[in-house]
Amino acid sequence: MSFASWSEFIAMGSHGVYVWSSYAISLAVLALNIALPILARRRYLQDEARRLRREESK
Repeated sequence: MSFASWSEFIAMGSHGVYVWSSYAISLAVLALNIALPILARRRYLQDEARRLRREESK
């Protein structure tokens, strides 16, 4: 498919809203699939460090 200009490419023949929103949603899901496990691991390690400090002080 050939487009005459960038604005035609972005519009995608009046389907641009659907195309670009699906790309945005997919990118958001991929970002969450990367970020959430990293944040969960960090939270787990902080909780474990806190628990170990509490046990050592007893």
